[in-house]
Amino acid sequence: MLYFLDTLRGLSIVSIFFRFLLATACGAVIGYERGKRKHAAGLRTHIVVCIGAASVMMLSQFLSVYSDSSTDPSRLGAQVISGIGFLGAGSIIITGHHRGQHIKGLTTAAGLWASACMGLVVGSGFYEAAVIMCAFLFAVIATLNHLDAKYLKDSTVMRFYIEYTTETPFSTILATLREYEWHLSNLEYTGGNNAPINGAIIDVQRSGRDSDRNALLSALRVTNGILFVEDA
Repeated sequence: MLYFLDTLRGLSIVSIFFRFLLATACGAVIGYERGKRKHAAGLRTHIVVCIGAASVMMLSQFLSVYSDSSTDPSRLGAQVISGIGFLGAGSIIITGHHRGQHIKGLTTAAGLWASACMGLVVGSGFYEAAVIMCAFLFAVIATLNHLDAKYLKDSTVMRFYIEYTTETPFSTILATLREYEWHLSNLEYTGGNNAPINGAIIDVQRSGRDSDRNALLSALRVTNGILFVEDA
């Protein structure tokens, strides 16, 4: 098996085809998971990044072998690692109102960077490491997402940003918290985006064992006078 891989570490037509095929497969594994979760950088983006990185590494290898000048094979690869930042930045978004802003897309950005690294590994002919890396990346991105969700569900504290009309007494919000077995631990008024709207960042703690954060947020969103609610 290893002898077969050794024959593919050169720059023959078969080796080049195999490297692009493996880069496509590895990029697809990570991209499929991101695309399934409706992220902008999904299947095609990860495949293209991985193939592009593999091609750069093969070019570096080609130049180091066949060029008359002394070429450092790592220079082009290093440019890929630093240049992938524009895609990572494009996948990170900031959502929210006022001071309730939070960041999304960091995992996708990290996945794109890792896909570029994976492509470099494939392009260099280090196939064993590429396959193992792909397996670890998929396990971390796909599996640990469920652990994150479970952690949030089991968390005893929560912070959210809320906007409500000035005519709505804050006791209405407190009543909803008590109904769903949460109690207020900290309150910070921020002001709403418009004059007749109050805004606040609220920290709450779970007082009941069966308290559900999603049920609380859903209840607040349908409460009269409350205009906007989101995790902060």
